[in-house]
Amino acid sequence: MTVLEIMERTNNTNTALVKAWVKDAINVIKSGNFEELKEDKQNIIDGQREYHLPNDVIAVKSISIKDTNDKKYKRIRRLSSETILREDTDPE
Repeated sequence: MTVLEIMERTNNTNTALVKAWVKDAINVIKSGNFEELKEDKQNIIDGQREYHLPNDVIAVKSISIKDTNDKKYKRIRRLSSETILREDTDPE
């Protein structure tokens, strides 16, 4: 379906608005579909609270920290409050 067809079906003449609807719809579809999972690893820096995320991030599925004592990954469930750690051998 083209933008012109969407404009005709919605009886709208604003091309910019219809393009924005299409882009929003694509983002909604992508946010519910986890086929394009990517993994990013970063070193933890003492005293640093915020870290850079790639520009194409739509949603963060999980965050894990590797415990250097037992070499296992610990998943962080909530970042805005006290962290709850769960033992996990695989960050997925």
